[in-house]
Amino acid sequence: MKVVDLFAGCGGLSKGFENAGFQLVGAFEFWEVAAKCYRKNFRHPVFSTDLSQISKAVKEISTLKPEVIIGGPPCQDFSHAGKRVEADRANLTEAYANIIKEINPKYFLMENVDRAQKSHAYGIARKIFKEAGYGLTEIVLDASFCGVPQKRKRFFCMGIKGKDDGFALDLISQNLYTKEMTLRDYFGNSLGFEYYYRHPRNYDRRGIFSIDEPSPTIRGVNRPVPKGYPGHPNDACALNEEIRALTLLERALIQTFPVDFKWEGSKTEIEQMIGNAVPVKLAEFVAKILMSFIKDDAMVNLSQYSVGKSIFLSWVEQKYHYSERTLSDTYSRVQRAFKILQPSKSIDDFYLYQLERCVEFQCLSSSVRSQIRKAISLLIEYSQNSYLQAV
Repeated sequence: MKVVDLFAGCGGLSKGFENAGFQLVGAFEFWEVAAKCYRKNFRHPVFSTDLSQISKAVKEISTLKPEVIIGGPPCQDFSHAGKRVEADRANLTEAYANIIKEINPKYFLMENVDRAQKSHAYGIARKIFKEAGYGLTEIVLDASFCGVPQKRKRFFCMGIKGKDDGFALDLISQNLYTKEMTLRDYFGNSLGFEYYYRHPRNYDRRGIFSIDEPSPTIRGVNRPVPKGYPGHPNDACALNEEIRALTLLERALIQTFPVDFKWEGSKTEIEQMIGNAVPVKLAEFVAKILMSFIKDDAMVNLSQYSVGKSIFLSWVEQKYHYSERTLSDTYSRVQRAFKILQPSKSIDDFYLYQLERCVEFQCLSSSVRSQIRKAISLLIEYSQNSYLQAV
């Protein structure tokens, strides 16, 4: 599916959607430093268009023929770090909604800080989305339950034409992690330290954290340990000479950017881009949820080919030249997987993820689990090929 990212920043949302299998065809970012950084990491074009100029923006975006539009209008005026008043930047939320209304893609995603959901600007945007015929799933997600080692809350509004409101809430709930992801969960012992400093907004809050908990929200500024830091009763350990602030690279990795992501700009600018970004793994989590509905709409699901015993196995035989015995075994393993976990709709990576979490599956021998994974992976590949042909 062709995707355009509005207010793209350095590309956290784009990278997550790319990882989930979407085709990014363009991005729009008015801050030139962020646009330069984005260009270093993606091949598709980046446009420096003022998206508050709706008619001009719609004309330029429409040339890319997007099937999905994603984006996060600047959020500083809604953030906990700001003055919590809505100013001109909040108007970009309304601009985003009007762009969606004019271009009329079947799918869109908007993200922002958690408190944006209750803002006047979002209230206007929501009304525009509903008048345009979109069903909305609106939810605040904690990134630490979505594969990110960071306690960061973001608001997401996912829209699909003709759906009922709340359409994705059950699927999201089913796929959230059962516990918060800590830095140690994500990095193991590779960071080389146990404790670190993150400057508090005031000294009523703690400043020293452990890698055995999620990181606090990565902000756009990063201060070293001040000489006058008084310590706090809830600090993970007492201040000592080994305690330091996180490096720029460490902060980017906690935002789940890949280690080879290329950064552009001054240290201050890069810190701000990192702090403003959507964590890549959080974006990927949401993108996979949306992809499951897109595949469902494209009718790439089990019922369409009745597990397509003849069609599916014919495809496998033609592509991989399996023997009749191997084809039969493959089908049997698919059937065994469905007895453990009956698919609700589409066959995709989420189905395999859910299957692997089933107790019955985990009790199988490693070789049988491997055989079932292989068979389901073939079915997923078949579904994706069928989907691409359908589109």
